[in-house]
Amino acid sequence: MTDRQQDFDLVVVGSGAAGMSAAVTAAWHGLKVVVVEKAEGLGGATAWSGGWMWTPLNPLAKAAGIDEDPETVRTYLRHELGERYDPAKIDAFLDAAPRMVAFFHDNTALQFADGNAIADVHGDTPGAGTGGRSVIAAPFDGRQLDRKTLKKLRRTMPETAFLGMPIQAGPDLMAFLTVTRSFRSFVHVTKRFTRHLYDLARYGRAMQLVNGVALTGRLAKSADELGVETRVSTPARRLIKEGARVTGVVVETPDGEINLTARRGVVLAAGGFPWDIARRKELFPHTPTGEEHWPLPPPSANGDGLRLGESVGGEVDTSLYSPVAWAPVSVVPYQDGHVGHFPHIIDRGKPGIIGVLRNGRRFVNEASGYYDYVDAMVKAVPEGEELCSWLICTHGFQRRYGIGITRPAPVPFRRWIRKGYLKAGRTLEELARQCGINPDGLAATVADYNRHAARGEDPEFDRGSTPYNRKQGDPAHGPNPCVAPLDQGPFYAVKVVPGCFGTFAGLKINEHAQVLDGDGTPIPGLYAAGTDMASIMGGYYPAGGINLGPAMTFGHIAGLHAAGKRHETASALSDSGSPTPGETA
Repeated sequence: MTDRQQDFDLVVVGSGAAGMSAAVTAAWHGLKVVVVEKAEGLGGATAWSGGWMWTPLNPLAKAAGIDEDPETVRTYLRHELGERYDPAKIDAFLDAAPRMVAFFHDNTALQFADGNAIADVHGDTPGAGTGGRSVIAAPFDGRQLDRKTLKKLRRTMPETAFLGMPIQAGPDLMAFLTVTRSFRSFVHVTKRFTRHLYDLARYGRAMQLVNGVALTGRLAKSADELGVETRVSTPARRLIKEGARVTGVVVETPDGEINLTARRGVVLAAGGFPWDIARRKELFPHTPTGEEHWPLPPPSANGDGLRLGESVGGEVDTSLYSPVAWAPVSVVPYQDGHVGHFPHIIDRGKPGIIGVLRNGRRFVNEASGYYDYVDAMVKAVPEGEELCSWLICTHGFQRRYGIGITRPAPVPFRRWIRKGYLKAGRTLEELARQCGINPDGLAATVADYNRHAARGEDPEFDRGSTPYNRKQGDPAHGPNPCVAPLDQGPFYAVKVVPGCFGTFAGLKINEHAQVLDGDGTPIPGLYAAGTDMASIMGGYYPAGGINLGPAMTFGHIAGLHAAGKRHETASALSDSGSPTPGETA
């Protein structure tokens, strides 16, 4: 080893869930591992995500008495994915996902909480789950990390935090939404916020970590304990190839380029291409210049992993139904001139809000999945017209639930009207003219919607008809937790444009996460996971967490394969106890 060369068993490019899953798995099995991250912080898009992982048949569900037949899950996916259902990769995922959860839960700092009350998105599809198919990283105290690792850890996405404090969906979020109406909620929020202020004063950041940043923190802790090196501000520039085999990576450092050799292989997990303007222009619909899109992942996710894979013969699969994991976002203007991206995940399903196009008409069941909302928008907006919609609500709705970046009572919100983010009108006609919406179309839509909503009904889109819909609503509102009339002004609106949680088009792989060449042959020494691999869901979005669940699982598969274990080895971890680190399972 020289100053210009450093030797490892496995080099991982990217520090999100997929990359860290591969790194921790390989290190636990005795490999010398380094993770190189282009950005200044660890975590990638994972740290900015909600953190949910779709992992059917997982041991937390089984412990709660939810013991599904795997064929039921396959039935759901066959109906959802249609001709893009890939039996080999789906079987690999369903086999490895529960074992991945057991491995991390039993052997590392990554502990999980269950999502046993979370239903699949499309409840009317045969085989749809009503719960038990999701997990999330348990809340994590950032003080468990050493100072160097904590300094490298990416912070929560500003738009989804409150003064830098991440809030977890479920009871935590409900407490914040009901802080003015429940003494118990007031106590919870007061404790959380008081601790947060202390952490800001002492550590300069949030330390009560939940959602994606808890997953990132727990993976970083696990990596530290296993001796994995994590290097930030270290972009991968080229792959090293000897004959047919990938044997390392050339990375850039402040002191120049260094060769990192990889005896067992390289894992590409750099976050897909949501910020690759050229590839967006080529693949995304309604994106003539490549700029008409607002991705939620960090800008560092700009296609490096795909380009590295292509440079040694890998191929990007563009045959998926959608190349992108759509998410509805609004563009948030800040005082210093920069803009943020707010993901509309929670507000759309609450009672008393509708989404309309420029013609004033609804186009979708607003309480359905975030991917479905944008997919319907893409289909409904004529080619050549700006791809956007408007979420419209009443003053009462805004004060109770908030809309977009504007928070519910008691947080002030009128500064967002002054900034132009939140449009306001005393009447629907005034609001329509503020937004450029057809006033007659909007008036007719709201009148028709209100007539049925007064009875908790939505015959046009059946809002509130599935378990997933109802979970997005307000359980305290009846008879339909997702439906209420917009019957009293003033009215507000937020413009919604297409964004994404990541990309689906990616490198073709096999069931062992090995990158395939143009002939479908594995490229020795090269793996891909996360959004650098083509989504096993074929470009569809059947459930929340179908990005992170497969990312963690195929990262785990890659780590096992590089260590010579293959993914079936993981069965020992959940079925017959766990070997000690470095032993053969």
